[in-house]
Amino acid sequence: MANTMARSFLQVAATEEAAPPLRVVQMEGLVILKIIKHCKDHSPSLVTGQLLGLDVGSVLEVTNCFPFPMREEDEEIEADGANYQLEMMRCLREVNVDNNTVGWYQSTLLGSFQTVELIETFMNYQENIRRCVCIIYDPSRADQGVLALKALKLSDAFMELYRSNNFTGEKLREKNLSWVDIFEEIPIKVSNSALISAFMTELEPDSPVTQCDYDRLQLSTSSLMERNMEFLIECMDDLSLEQQKFQFYYRSLSRQQAQQQAWLQKRRVENMSRKAAGEDPLPEEDPSNPIFKPLPEPSRLESFLITNQISNYCNQINGVSGQSFNRLYLMKALHEE
Repeated sequence: MANTMARSFLQVAATEEAAPPLRVVQMEGLVILKIIKHCKDHSPSLVTGQLLGLDVGSVLEVTNCFPFPMREEDEEIEADGANYQLEMMRCLREVNVDNNTVGWYQSTLLGSFQTVELIETFMNYQENIRRCVCIIYDPSRADQGVLALKALKLSDAFMELYRSNNFTGEKLREKNLSWVDIFEEIPIKVSNSALISAFMTELEPDSPVTQCDYDRLQLSTSSLMERNMEFLIECMDDLSLEQQKFQFYYRSLSRQQAQQQAWLQKRRVENMSRKAAGEDPLPEEDPSNPIFKPLPEPSRLESFLITNQISNYCNQINGVSGQSFNRLYLMKALHEE
């Protein structure tokens, strides 16, 4: 009987460890409204906040959130911010509200969020939370009638490589990891209670057209396009600097290999002379010689993140320009009629 109970316990423990992959982030409508209000009130400043909820199978439920105070570089203020988070979670627990941390949210400007700081924050959360997500909201795109809300997580392969801190070309080829494998976007599902859904139905206006529908018909998108192009040019400059680092590394590596070959050739000639004189040959490798010291290869993490950001800006430009053409063709057809 005891053995059966022990086996059952081990089977249950093994089942719990093999959790299903995260498929959906289910967010309450009130949480989305809180995030939008917090980000929009402080725009263009970037703000963050805590996400609270439950991890249920392949669904991560986000049922509540609260904002973080504006961060500063002072250590005392950072300590006050940590105390504020603990106090907020204690107060939520006292009123019987979900106080389990499932991630955080942050605002962004035109999708410029793929940074090393975001990865470091993910790794810090991963130390205590097995599965966490980051909700990214872009208030600058709300004027175009777009709800720019996305849920991100780091891929398992990238986290394993980041812990080893080895982003050399050989290691990346071994893991078959490219710049598109850093982040994983999780679909977001908005959930509301039946009472809230009924209340929202009562609040719906009689007119089928809302202000958001009118916003989508704005013909002027030059400011949004210009800012995306400016950020894209900056990213191209940053990527060019990263490529120059690798070019310098490979030039230095080629120069070092040429020096090693010249030194080996000289040592072999010297050993032939010593052998002819009956003396012992000298070793063909000298670790104390600086030309045999391996050159550190630059990390490819920054170039991967910049490439990710370039792809994001290109997708945004493609989406904005495509919508603009559709509106222009629509207005042209209306004028012709």
